[in-house]
Amino acid sequence: MSKEHQYQTMLKWTGNSGVGTTGYKSYERSYTIKTGDKPEILGSSDPAFRGDSHKYNPEDLLVASLSSCHMLWYLHLCSESGIVVTNYVDKATAIMIETANGGGRFKQVTLNPIVTVKKRSMMAVAIDLHKKANELCFIANSVNFPVLHVPQVEIAQLI
Repeated sequence: MSKEHQYQTMLKWTGNSGVGTTGYKSYERSYTIKTGDKPEILGSSDPAFRGDSHKYNPEDLLVASLSSCHMLWYLHLCSESGIVVTNYVDKATAIMIETANGGGRFKQVTLNPIVTVKKRSMMAVAIDLHKKANELCFIANSVNFPVLHVPQVEIAQLI
């Protein structure tokens, strides 16, 4: 039996410089994202598209969503399998291509998690669980491009 979950966010454009969209260069690409009582996210377009490099852009947020969804599933699977993870860092990368009509699409995202586990005996299962996490990730299952993963597993240093 499947369950349906609903999500709601509010996006507000904050880039009106006083003249609206009277011209391509007349407005900022800034916006805020708000969900419930959570802190606002300041967003803009990518700097390549006249955006603010100090704010998150939709491409950043998509890659971050894929990375965090994978991590959350992975940690869940590790906890169920007796794999003790003590650290997790992912430096995800993505390739997006622009099309001739000015649009574009993501070609692929690669997750590069570096996971630290408590014992050497946990390494093989820790690596294998990335495949299962990728299969279960809600976000990865919702995109039309490959989400690859190149995991590394390390053993925690004994103090």
